[in-house]
Parts: sequence; C-alpha cells; structure tokens
Amino acid sequence: MQRRQTKARELAGLNSLEAELLGLRHMSERTLIRLSSAHVGELVLACADGRWTRRRTGRKVLPEIREAILAVRQESVRRSRISMRGKHRLLHQYVAERFPTFPTKDVPSYDTLARIWREWFGPGGARPRYLQTAEMLDDTGPRVVVHRPGQVVVLDSTPLPVKLRESVFGEPVSVVLTLALDLYTHSCCAFRLTMVSDTSVDIAMLLRDVMMPLPMREGWGEEMEWPYPGVPADIVADFAGHKVAALPFFAPETITTDHGAPYKNHQIVQAQDEIGCNILPARALRPPDKFAVERAFGSLKTMLLEHLLGFTGTDVADWGADPEGDAVLTIGQMEHIIATWIVRIWQNHALGEYAPSWEPGGHHSPNSLFAAAMHQGGWAMQIPTPGLYYKLLRKHQVMIHPRRGVKVLNLYYYDPVLEESRFQGPSARGGRHGGRWVVRSDRRDRRKVFLQDPDDHETWHVLRWTGLPPHGEVPAFSDKTVETLMADVRQRKLKPLSDAEILPLLLEILRSANPVDQWPTQMSRKEKVARSRLASQGRAAASDRPSTGEATGDTDPYADAGEPDGPSWPRDVRTVQAAVDADLRRRREGLGQPAEAPQLLDDALRQRSLFLLPDLDDDSGDDA
Repeated sequence: MQRRQTKARELAGLNSLEAELLGLRHMSERTLIRLSSAHVGELVLACADGRWTRRRTGRKVLPEIREAILAVRQESVRRSRISMRGKHRLLHQYVAERFPTFPTKDVPSYDTLARIWREWFGPGGARPRYLQTAEMLDDTGPRVVVHRPGQVVVLDSTPLPVKLRESVFGEPVSVVLTLALDLYTHSCCAFRLTMVSDTSVDIAMLLRDVMMPLPMREGWGEEMEWPYPGVPADIVADFAGHKVAALPFFAPETITTDHGAPYKNHQIVQAQDEIGCNILPARALRPPDKFAVERAFGSLKTMLLEHLLGFTGTDVADWGADPEGDAVLTIGQMEHIIATWIVRIWQNHALGEYAPSWEPGGHHSPNSLFAAAMHQGGWAMQIPTPGLYYKLLRKHQVMIHPRRGVKVLNLYYYDPVLEESRFQGPSARGGRHGGRWVVRSDRRDRRKVFLQDPDDHETWHVLRWTGLPPHGEVPAFSDKTVETLMADVRQRKLKPLSDAEILPLLLEILRSANPVDQWPTQMSRKEKVARSRLASQGRAAASDRPSTGEATGDTDPYADAGEPDGPSWPRDVRTVQAAVDADLRRRREGLGQPAEAPQLLDDALRQRSLFLLPDLDDDSGDDA
C-alpha cells in the first residue's frame, strides 16, 4: 500500500500534457489496486490497462463475399441439413452466377468459411426445423399472458418410454400417454394411458377428467387430500361424493393441441360446444404455444420413468439389453404410479424458471400457484353431472324402425322403451336433421348406445345390440371389430336377416384366444395385442360410464370390476366359449319349436289399409 501511495503521488506530480500522452493522467491509488487485483501473479500484466489495448477487429470480408454468405445462410435454413462442404460449394455457385468477374482466388477457403460461419451464426448444432422456427418467431405478434387457472390448457400425446404388460396374455406392449397441463399453474390436470393411438373419444373423456375431481386412491394418505384454502375438503367431498385428492379441477376456457387427427375430429368440435371451451390448434413451427407440456414429458421421464423397469429411452438406440423382458408393470399399475407421482411430487415441486410474472424471484409449486389464484380471484367449484359422459359421445341422427329399433353404423339397437307412444313416429326436433332422434355411441364399446329422453332431457335410455344374448355373455368389441365383421360378411356374400345371425361371426372373431384351436403360445404377437386392445378399451369405456343408469337405476351389466392383476386370457376364453355354447343352445331350442302359421292375406291388408271403417261391436248392433 505504501508503494501504491508513493507511485500515485509520483504520477500526480507529472506534467498534465505528458501524463495525457502516457495515459497516466487519472492513475490514482484505487486504479493501481484494481489493476493489480486482476493479475495477482503477474506484476508486468498488472501495469497494463485494458482500455488502451488494441481490440480485435475481426476478418475483412469483401461486400460480394458477405452477400454470398448471407444468401447461403438463408438458403440453408430453408433446406434440410447440409454439411459445411455443401455450403462452401453453394458459396462458389452464388459468386460465379451473381459476380462473374469476381476473382476465384478471393473466395474464402473451406477453413476460412467455417471460422466466419462460426463467428457470425454460432456453432450451428441446432436442427433445421428449430432454425426455421427461430426465423419465423419474429412475426409472432404479442404473446398471450395467462393469469388464471384454466385459461389455457395444453394437450399432447407421446409414446410412454416404458414397456408394460397387457392384462390378457401378459405380453410386453407399448402404450400412449396423453397429458393435459394447465399453463398457468403447470398442474397435470388429467392423463390417460391407451394401448393404441388416442382417439377422439379418449380426448373428449380427458377433457371431462379435467373438470372432474380426482378421487383418493388406495394407499394414499391424508397428506394427499384436498389442501387448498377457501373451500374445505369436507365440502368438496360432499359435492363430489368421495374424498378428493390434491389436484386442481376446473372448467377449461381454451384448449391448445397439436395438429393430430384426433384433435380435428368432429366429435371434438361437438365436445367443445358441450363443455363451452375453445379448442385452438398450435401454430405450425411455434414451440412456445405448447412448450410447457413438452417440458412436462421430459420431467416425467427424468424424474420417474427412467427409474422403472422396462424403460426404453428416447429411441431404439437407447434400449437396454432386453427392455421387454424387464417389463413387470401392468397398465393399471402404471396409471396408479403416475397418478401418485403427480399428486405427491409434481404438484409440490418448485417450478424454477416458470415462476409467475407477479413474483419472478419467488419459489412456487403448482399447488401454491393454484392456492394463490384462489386468494386473488376466487374459484368456482363446478362439478359436471354424470350426463356429461353421454353428451361427449359421438352423435347419430337416426329414425326408430318399428320392431327393430335404431340402426347405428350397420348394427341395430333396441329396448322395450321404444314401444312407448312418445317414441312412435318422428321426433319433434327441427332443423337440418328434423324428425330424427339423437343417439350417442361409444366407439370403444359397441354393445350398446344411449338415447336421450325427449321429456326431461336428463334421462338416458340404454339400447342394447339386438344380436346380443342375455347380459354379460359377450365381451366388449369396438368399431374396429365391427368393421372386420362387416368385411367378413361381405366377403362371404352373406345377407343376414337380423343382427342375431351376425352373432356367430362376431363370436368367431372374438375367439382369438380359444385354448383348443389357437393356444396363446401359437398366436402371433399382433393377434395377442389386438385381443388385449379390445379388453383394454372395454374397461376404459366401462370406467368412464356412470355407475348407475339415470333412467332405470340399474347397474351397468357390462362394467368390469377392474383390471386383473395377471393375464386374464383363460377367463376371456371361458366367457367367449360360454357365449358360443349359449348361442348354439338357443338355436337348437329354436329348431324344436313348432313353426308359426303364416298370416292371412286378408289380415295383412286390414292392418295396412287406412280406409277401412272399424268393425261395429255386437252390443252396438243389437241396440241399432
């Protein structure tokens, strides 16, 4: 310090002009301390002042070369990925065509172009689609500011990177995870696991799950029960009919999806009208529209899925030695694990960079943000009625045929309620489909359809397929099975008189797990997955339906108790075999009954004629 003080006094005594030329005019004791602290180990560099060091000027690039490099850059962003050698050739092509007199020796070499490219545009490791997105983000316009839960809910689907065991044969299969994420609180409002790509009915039921309170599952403690302030857990449980888990539920206002076919289906447009929300597809090449749910998938993989047996990684190159052999979890077990992880971990983890705009430096979780939103703007507890399930199903405008019922997608459905006088004749509905009755169908389970009561509009009548035997003898079958069935009928050039004659063909298709003709060890992997897919879709449809019918109060005869713990193909074999035996028994009994006498021609004419007078009674004739 003494030497610095001495040096500072010495420099202060210099002539002002001389000190200005040497750059020492403002060299105070504090400046000497700052210079020496930057280079503690090198006393020579401690005397150097960076303000007087010559700065780097970069490379000298001619205007023609600069124009060519920028043009090649613009072209390479629009094309697929090309190498630096290819860009160097494009540079030569551009210079030769646009500047014919430009000397070739002045065109930068490959190494020089690579260094210039790295200085101007960075290392260039991004993928072309992301580079294109970055170029297009300049004209995106103002961003939407989300400031309340439910304002924007993002939907997306991805293959689950874990191999699971299907519940029919126990074979390893891949499933699809569909997730609904609230953009304000980053809460995972609902999710679904399907053995096939998600369909429109799965998306519609996922939107319904966003509005429904999540019931407490087996093994969940009190710490996972409804914790939010303002509405006690007992009140929410009274409205819901069961204890509610710590997961927000609300009516969504805007739904952001990708451009997949299930999100563009007419059934989703119908669900949008029933729920009262707006479904807006994300803009093409605009990651900010749907970035939150993509990050949620990555967090789910790193925080949970990669620790489970059967994890497959991002692609096939990441597979282990035998991920299919490591698969031990069933679809039902995986649903329980993901639900537990969401309620207990995801909803309570710190958001980090996703903190709210009103407190960017605070530490918040999805649960704390939802609680803060309840304090700021309140919260409307709206629990949809069980009838919302029927309103989200596919709509069909049909006519009621006498003694046959209604025809929906090549199958007839009937119930004795159709014999009532209010269902005779055309419907009172007007408009484009005036006079027709509205029937709803679930493509995952084609054994029944649902007819809305025309009087109170709250009661739904269950119409069974006319080809079904008594309740509970035929497993569920989907639209795919009906298409295969009708194709088989056309191929055999059959013209069945009733749906009951189609039943043997349906049972033949469902007998893919027959233990005599085709043992599971002799079936192909594709046949096993197809059979398990039907069972999984049937269980999903049964779990989505209300437990009791609104019209008759009867329980659902096709509702399954739940997913079995192990392979269930022996039970399915017995069910299908019992249905086959029952159908054969009914046919044998029908052969033993005497044939009914044909109707007389005079009686038939009297039933159809509208001009005949009614017959007079005997009493009225005597009085006359």
